Amino acid sequence: MKRLLPLLTFVFFIAACQQQGQTPKPRGYFRIDLPERQYRLFDSAGYPYTFEYPVYANVVKDSLFFGEETENPWWINVEFPQFNGKIYMSYKVIGKKNALDALINDAFKLSYKHTYKAESIEEEAFTTPNGVSGLYYQVAGNAASAKQFFATDSANHFLRGALYFYAQPNADSLAPVHRFVEEDIRHMVNTLKWRPN
Repeated sequence: MKRLLPLLTFVFFIAACQQQGQTPKPRGYFRIDLPERQYRLFDSAGYPYTFEYPVYANVVKDSLFFGEETENPWWINVEFPQFNGKIYMSYKVIGKKNALDALINDAFKLSYKHTYKAESIEEEAFTTPNGVSGLYYQVAGNAASAKQFFATDSANHFLRGALYFYAQPNADSLAPVHRFVEEDIRHMVNTLKWRPN
């Protein structure tokens, strides 16, 4: 027994030494290949607006809002199949039924409904050379929609957009795509033009 104790101590010491230096690898994410930026014009007949959108995206008419018909026929989605994402864009005519203050308040509420998952929400006002003004909402953290905006001429037109990805919200893994699509959103808003009523 006296000989066995030093032998067991030696074996445990050797085993412990061999495991030193092995550390767990940090969690990684798949590499995302980003396409070259190019844009084309959305100028569909009958729509009260035009804008440039990426060639790697598709514009699809949206006819249902939570299972019911949309308020008007000018709601669209800008789909990014490569990223499994979509910008939901809802258009409203400013008037008695849709007062500008109420529309802005709704956009605010929809953006801030993500506060339970958001680390922060930053607002950035903008005005474009085409007479379009509004706000960008940057929602930080693991929120379902990290990029949102509304754009208006304050008299007739109001357009709201929200970017969603069909993946578990993870700010770290989606960060490169969020940054990439954010630039596309800004380009779409900067090229947005209203058609006269």
